[in-house]
Amino acid sequence: MISSITQFGAESSGGIGALGIDGKAFIIQLITFGLAFWVLQRFAFKPILKIMDERRKTIEEGVTIGEQMKKDQAALAVKVEEELHKARKEADSIIASAQDTSRQTIREAEGKAQEKAAGILAQADDRIKSETQRARKQLEGEIVGLISDATEAIIGEKVDAKKDAQLIDRALKEQQA
Repeated sequence: MISSITQFGAESSGGIGALGIDGKAFIIQLITFGLAFWVLQRFAFKPILKIMDERRKTIEEGVTIGEQMKKDQAALAVKVEEELHKARKEADSIIASAQDTSRQTIREAEGKAQEKAAGILAQADDRIKSETQRARKQLEGEIVGLISDATEAIIGEKVDAKKDAQLIDRALKEQQA
């Protein structure tokens, strides 16, 4: 093989040699490059390509996870909005219920107050009536005494109970008319 390389170098002095390239050196460099390429591919390129493939997969997984997180975030935002809407409806319902309850309580309190006021007025009316009757009886008694005294003064004698009652009744009827 070396003889063929030597022969190639001698022959190439006419063709490649005219360009200033040494054939032997070129072949040795070509073999060295091939060996270096094989060593690099075997021990460097495969691990580098493996690491790059793993990184690509990791990045793809990250992108997939990011897209999934965006979808989950959108779904969560929709769910949160739905829950807020439900909470607002429930709050509105509670407020409306509380307002209805307060109105009903106010109506009941007003009704009780009116009943109590009516009771107080009825008691006052009864009291006024009883006071009026007592005052009338007292006044009638005083009038009877005055009439009896006046009759005695006019007639000059004491009138009996029967005659006294007739005179009092007539005087009261005249006074009421």
